[in-house]
Amino acid sequence: MARELQLMKGNEAIARAMIASGCDGYFGYPITPQSEVMETLMAEKPWETTGMTVLQAESEVASINMVYGGAATGKKVATSSSSPGISLMQEGLTYLAGAEIPCLVVNVMRGGPGLGTIQPSQSDYFQSVKGGGHGDYQLYTLAPASVQEMYDFVFDAWDIAFKYRNPVLILSDGAIGQCMEKLYTRDNVARWTEEERRKNAPWGTWGKPATRNHNIITSLELESARQEVFNLKLQAKYAEMKEKEVRYEMLNCEDADYIIVAYGSSSRIAMKAMQMAREKGIKVGLFRLITLFPFPTKQQMIEDVKLATECGVKTEHFGRFGGIIPTPGEVLEALENKIIK
Repeated sequence: MARELQLMKGNEAIARAMIASGCDGYFGYPITPQSEVMETLMAEKPWETTGMTVLQAESEVASINMVYGGAATGKKVATSSSSPGISLMQEGLTYLAGAEIPCLVVNVMRGGPGLGTIQPSQSDYFQSVKGGGHGDYQLYTLAPASVQEMYDFVFDAWDIAFKYRNPVLILSDGAIGQCMEKLYTRDNVARWTEEERRKNAPWGTWGKPATRNHNIITSLELESARQEVFNLKLQAKYAEMKEKEVRYEMLNCEDADYIIVAYGSSSRIAMKAMQMAREKGIKVGLFRLITLFPFPTKQQMIEDVKLATECGVKTEHFGRFGGIIPTPGEVLEALENKIIK
């Protein structure tokens, strides 16, 4: 597959990847710091080249429900927003998870709570990995740390979403969304033909042939016993994700006396802090989370870096609030003052 080297923002990379990966439809609403996703899609006019639909909805609530409707037909459908906008989508997201509909959601985080700031933050972590809406559900959550991963993870997201019939969340932030880096793009993947769509989404509401019963898309079940069976089915699906789909990266952990655990833009800062620490003779490693759900529990907490508190290993958290990005020096200082002392 030919790959072209370009320079672009993370948000632009998301948009270009949606087009290249054969996305059928995007429904969104502008909000800083992710507005370039929809702006890039509008500028590229993929409806003229690939047939992709791009629509600005009247609100985030409308956009997530448009995703529900489009994705229920077995099409590749996506949306993107930033923290307060994702909060407004929570009811729709739990409906999508409850109806087992694959789709792609991108959150380019900003600082909160409330309207907060337009500066980057990682404060949507719990909302993202614990199920921000009601009920017992999970979103498969990828945390890119570069513009290249912003692009590549879109392709990965479709594979996971349709494999497990589950929404996939790409959890980024304003730092990666707005920064510009070199990026290797891919050739466009042809959108599914009608025959391919019916093969990849046999559950979809794409019309009823005489050979089968109606496909019904719903998250409603009034009988408690049946709802319990369905929840057990979901838990088995999430357990399979935990077993098969965990992703992480370990750097200099083999001889490390101290491990920094980070994801996304913070992992880039942590990597520099690790290099600075090793220059001072402090053996520091980095454990980078790539999937936030499923969380690499076995690898990160027990087998390799042994950071679980029940193992008796001292752990400390360091971060900044309000959209302030910590420096590698601040991370190193926190390590020396909180851990080594």
